[in-house]
Amino acid sequence: MICGLLGKTLGHSYSPLIHSYLGQYEYRLFEKQPHELEDFLKRGEFEGLNVTMPYKKDVIPYLDALSPIAARLGAVNTIVRREGKLIGHNTDYAGFLSMVHRSGLDPAVKKVLILGSGGASATAVAVMEDLGADVIVISRGGENNYNNLYTMHTDAAIIVNTTPVGMYPNTDFSPISISAFPALEGVLDVIYNPTNTMLLQLAQESGVYGMSGLWMLVAQAREASEWFQNATIPEERLAEIYRTVKAQMENIVLIGMPGCGKTTVGKALADKLGRQFFDADAEIAKKANMSIPEIFAKEGEDGFRSREIKVLSELGKQSGLVIATGGGCVTFSINHSFLHQNGRIFWLKRDISQLPTDGRPLSQKGNLEEMYRIRKPLYEKFADVIIENETVEKTVQQIMEAIQ
Repeated sequence: MICGLLGKTLGHSYSPLIHSYLGQYEYRLFEKQPHELEDFLKRGEFEGLNVTMPYKKDVIPYLDALSPIAARLGAVNTIVRREGKLIGHNTDYAGFLSMVHRSGLDPAVKKVLILGSGGASATAVAVMEDLGADVIVISRGGENNYNNLYTMHTDAAIIVNTTPVGMYPNTDFSPISISAFPALEGVLDVIYNPTNTMLLQLAQESGVYGMSGLWMLVAQAREASEWFQNATIPEERLAEIYRTVKAQMENIVLIGMPGCGKTTVGKALADKLGRQFFDADAEIAKKANMSIPEIFAKEGEDGFRSREIKVLSELGKQSGLVIATGGGCVTFSINHSFLHQNGRIFWLKRDISQLPTDGRPLSQKGNLEEMYRIRKPLYEKFADVIIENETVEKTVQQIMEAIQ
């Protein structure tokens, strides 16, 4: 059976990965221009399709029937061929509903702000209204907009972001300021790349629950696969696939004192997992066309840190990498946002007496004990997991167990 994803420009899609865990069918990417839609839908070789933007509405005229929810939303993201007929479904509704249930948030009789007014917004509005919420859509124009958001709607209990603000590759932005909403109980962001958007990071800093759109992506794919195969996929498979996909998407980020073994462990880990490895200091030196000691000599620590921030910003927004950072990256809090947006951070600890200083300007210049005293609370703040780096093999095994 041939299934796939239909879109205009697909780039890197997670759909083939997710569907590889959902069923025994071939899953292809079908990039089509608007003028190719009719011929492909009428004569294309497929039994099931997922449909992504901008074609969720455009495919409707070529279908023989719509499911009730697809007709209600006026959008189709799943097509199945049944006895020669093309039937359109919308599994985004089920995906977002599953996301709300998974979050544990109860929107009933509460003010829910939906940021954005596009197709994803319509799905979120339908689900939230069906769950009894008082829904307000915030758009750039109209009665409720970003100009009066902070004067009329600061009593919101739940905020749902359906805009692309904060999506890869422009990950350094949030559509709103979370601190303006004192009654906020939770934030749902339908963006899944990065898995920890700036909006969600701001929510976490304010002590507010946040959830990314990755669960929704997997949940809607599960229902689509059920339509493809005309079979039920057990509920427990959803959580299992979500964890697997999340682990594969996440960067593994190594932090710790200079000489603690980040590069050695990182290379071994990347080799074991079949991932790309990046040493942040090596990337800095490559871009500067100078060694790290040369950068310090010519530009000082401020110049080096400026270069480091730029490199970590670029590495942090990518997916599925193993990244070894410089020992002092934790001295700038912005690096936490960059590294945490798509990564899990491991602090590799090693006894100070075992740390080499060759080729490390700050280690040679200063007192390692004093440097560690200052950085220790910063490593603790950055880290998701702390590991004693006794041997490379043991450390690699511990990290692999943690991500699995």
